Amino acid sequence: MSPEVSDAFKGLESKKWSLFKTKRVKAEDVIEGYGPHIVYLPKEAVPSQIKLTSYQQSCVRIMGKKAEKELDKYPDLEEWLLKARMRMRPEEYLAYVLFTNLISMISFIGLGIVFFLFGMVIGFLGYMLGIFMFLFAFLMKKILLYMPKSKAKARGRNIDKKLASAMSFVASLASADVNVDVIFKELAKEPIYGEIQKEAEWITRDTELLGIDILTAIKEGAKRSPSMKWLEFLQGVVTTSTSGGQLKPYFVVKLEEYEKDNQLENKRKTETLGMLAESFVTVVVAFPLFLIVIIAIMAITNGQGASSIPMLYAVDGLMIPGSQGMFIFIMWSMTKED
Repeated sequence: MSPEVSDAFKGLESKKWSLFKTKRVKAEDVIEGYGPHIVYLPKEAVPSQIKLTSYQQSCVRIMGKKAEKELDKYPDLEEWLLKARMRMRPEEYLAYVLFTNLISMISFIGLGIVFFLFGMVIGFLGYMLGIFMFLFAFLMKKILLYMPKSKAKARGRNIDKKLASAMSFVASLASADVNVDVIFKELAKEPIYGEIQKEAEWITRDTELLGIDILTAIKEGAKRSPSMKWLEFLQGVVTTSTSGGQLKPYFVVKLEEYEKDNQLENKRKTETLGMLAESFVTVVVAFPLFLIVIIAIMAITNGQGASSIPMLYAVDGLMIPGSQGMFIFIMWSMTKED
């Protein structure tokens, strides 16, 4: 280490401890179960590392300083990255957003100009594609900034779907007088419960590896929860435990509540799917047919049949497939199993 670097680090030293030395604890100062202690991991277990892709590393190198300056404009970014379990620091993700937005603006504006030039030849379709490219170029930054929030909400929906079945598992363990920390530890071993398993893993990590007591770990788990139901459940566990109540009846009550919520949610989805089916017939089947007939009749009566051909291509090639794809995606997203 050079003398300059050594002198710079001296400012971080203190009389009691140093950032660059391992803190030693006397045997008599160690309380059993707290402080530094040996933690036994499963065989062949290795710590996971947060590794950026080559592209993300390039974004940080190019836009890192600019991202640090603009980070104050996005105070909720770190929270949503945590809830979405996107393993990036907020300044790294913001650098990725800024650089990707710059590249996309250059690319899409260039494509928009090309499509406008083609629009002089192919007409309406080229102009529409050009406008779409310009809009997409200016919306890219907002789309990327919204992505962590979108992923967090998707995780929250997954948690809400699995809550009833996970609560059945939790209630069955509680009925056997299993401690709450062991309940979360066992829940963390069940991948069938989706994102709930990952939330339980995080709580177990805090207790097993970081030595945090179970109630504090549950409080921290509630803070980073993307689901309001899971957050309320965890807060209820802490409140019931600290007030001297019994967790077994609390888990049973929550199980009944989430089962009723699931029944209401399934009924609402069925009604929504029925409404979408009726809308599909009107918007995707009947309306385009009427529109094509109207355009054809107007072209014949005005004597400008050639000028209406691009409009017919747009309806036939863009509107009908696009509306069908939209309805298919909505129905798939409502009925898919996470």
